[in-house]
Amino acid sequence: MAFHIPTISVARRGRFAPSPWDGVALCLVAGVLALIVYGVRQMGGPIASVSAAQISLSPTDLPEYALRTTLRMFAALGASLLFTFTYATAAAKSRRAEAVLIPILDVLQSVPVLGFLSFTVVGFMALFPGSVLGAECAAIFAIFTAQAWNMAFSFYQSLRTVPLDLDEASRAFRLSAWQRFWRLEVPFAMPALIWNMMMSMSGSWFFIVASEAISVGHTTITLPGIGSYVALAIEQRDLAAVGYAVGAMLIVILAYDQLLFRPLVAWAQKFRSEEVAGQPMPGVWLLRVLNRARLVQLGLKPLARGVGALASRPMTLPQWQGTASPLRARWFGRFWALMWWSAWTFVALLGLKALYSELHGHIGLAEIGEAFWLGLMTLTRVIVLVVLASIVWVPIGVWIGLRPRWAMRMQLVVQIMAAFPANLLFPAAVVGILHFDLNPNIWLSPLMILGTQWYILFNVIAGASAFPNDLRDAAANFRVGGRHWWFKVMLPGIFPYFVTGGLTATGGSWNASIVAELVIWGQTRLEAQGLGSYIAKATMAGDYPRIILGVMVMAVFVTFFNRLFWRPLNAFAERRLRMN
Repeated sequence: MAFHIPTISVARRGRFAPSPWDGVALCLVAGVLALIVYGVRQMGGPIASVSAAQISLSPTDLPEYALRTTLRMFAALGASLLFTFTYATAAAKSRRAEAVLIPILDVLQSVPVLGFLSFTVVGFMALFPGSVLGAECAAIFAIFTAQAWNMAFSFYQSLRTVPLDLDEASRAFRLSAWQRFWRLEVPFAMPALIWNMMMSMSGSWFFIVASEAISVGHTTITLPGIGSYVALAIEQRDLAAVGYAVGAMLIVILAYDQLLFRPLVAWAQKFRSEEVAGQPMPGVWLLRVLNRARLVQLGLKPLARGVGALASRPMTLPQWQGTASPLRARWFGRFWALMWWSAWTFVALLGLKALYSELHGHIGLAEIGEAFWLGLMTLTRVIVLVVLASIVWVPIGVWIGLRPRWAMRMQLVVQIMAAFPANLLFPAAVVGILHFDLNPNIWLSPLMILGTQWYILFNVIAGASAFPNDLRDAAANFRVGGRHWWFKVMLPGIFPYFVTGGLTATGGSWNASIVAELVIWGQTRLEAQGLGSYIAKATMAGDYPRIILGVMVMAVFVTFFNRLFWRPLNAFAERRLRMN
C-alpha cells in the first residue's frame, strides 16, 4: 500500500527544452478542451431548439451527437464521484448515519431511471425556464442515477474492510481523519472504485435512450445525442441507423478507455496491498507520452505539489475540551440520538402522508396486491439471473483479474459488452419470439441479464486484481490447488467484492426489467408480466399514481431482499474475510 500521492516524474534541471512529445501532448489537451468548450456552449440554447424533428439519422450528425452524450456522461460521473466520497464515507464512519443512509441507498438503487425522470423533468425545466440547460440537467441527473449507486456501495465496502494493520499504522502515525482519508482509505479503495467507474460509464449506455429521449405523459423532450438517435432509429425501424449508432458508441468507448480508464487502471496498481512485488503492468501509451513531454511535466509539478500538500494538511476539526463526566457524556449522546431519530421519523411520516394523499382515490387494495404479485414475478427473474451470472462470470473474472496483461487487453472488450444497450437487441428479440412463437414471460428475460452480469464481473475482476501476490505464493508453496484453492484461498479473498457486485446486480436487474419486460419495435409490442412492464406502461401513459405505486413496491422488494440476504453476507465479509 502506498501512502504518497503519485506524480509524473520530472526531468532533471536544465532539460526542460520542448520535445516532440510536448507537441503530441499539447494537441491531445487542446483537442479535448476544444471539444468540451464546444459541447458546453451547445447546452445553453433555447428549449425550442430541441425536438424530435431536429434529430437526423444522417451519419454525418453522429460525431456531434456522440460529443453531447459523452459530456453528459462525464458530468454525471463527476457528480457520482462527489456523491461517493461524501455519502459512502458518512455511512462507513458513523453507525447512526449508516442505519439511515444505507437503507436510503437501497431504495435509491431500486428506483428505475424512468421513475426519477417522471418527477425531475418538470423540476429542472422550472429551474431553467426556456433553456436547454434544464433538459440537460434532467438528462445528466438520470445518467447520475445509473452511475452513482454501485460506486457508493463499492467505496463503502472498501472503507469497511481496510486491513487492520494499515489502520493501526495510520493511528500510530497520528494521521488526522482528513489525512487518513486521502492517504489510506482512498488509495485502498481506488482499484475497486476505478473498475466500478468503468461499470458506471458502461451502465450509462444501457439507459442513454431513456435519458435523452424523455417522454413522460404529455411532456416530450429530445436532446441531441446517441440515445435520441437510437430511439428515432428504433421508431423508424432503420437497422442501418442502429448500426451507425453502435459504431459511434464503440468509438466513444475506445476513446475514453484509452484516454482515461487505461491510465487509471495502471496508476491504481500503486495501491495494491501486498508485501511482495506483483506482476508488471503493460505500458500505457498515454502515460509514456506524458512522461516524455518535458513541458507537461514542468506544468504538472506545481499541481502535484498542491494536491499532495492539500492531502497532507491535518484539517482537524476543533473539539470541545470540556471536563464532562462519563455519565453526562452518555446522556448527551442519547439526547442527540433521540433528536436524530426523531427528525428522520418526522421525515418518514411526512413522506407517508404525501404518498397516501397521492394514491388515495386512485389506487385500490386489489391493485396494490396485483403490484406485489407482479413484483414477485420480477424478483424470481432477478434471482435466477443473478445466480446464472455468478456461475458464469466469477471464474472468468478471477482468471482475468489475476493476469494484469490480460486484464488490460480485456478491459476495452468488457466495457463494450457492458455498454451494449438492450434496446439494440429489440429487433432480434421481437423477430425470434414471434417467429418461434415463444413465451415472452420467459424469453424476454435474457434482456435483463445485460443489466445484471456486468456488476458481478467488474467487481470480481477488481477483487482478483487486488488479491495479494504473497497469499497466492503461499498457496502455491503449500500446493493448494483444485477446489481447495477456490474455496480456501480465492473465493474468500474476493468475497467482499462479490457481495458488492451481487448487491448492485440486483438493483441493475430491477432497473433492466423496465426495459426488458416491455419491448416495442415499431408497431410491434411484446410484454412480459412483471413490475417492470407495469412501471413502463404507467410512465408511457403519464399515470403518476401508478408510477408511484410501482416504484414504491420495487423499493420494498429491493430493500427487504438486501436486508435479509446481502447485508448479512456483507457483515460476514467485514468480520471474517478482511485482509489482515
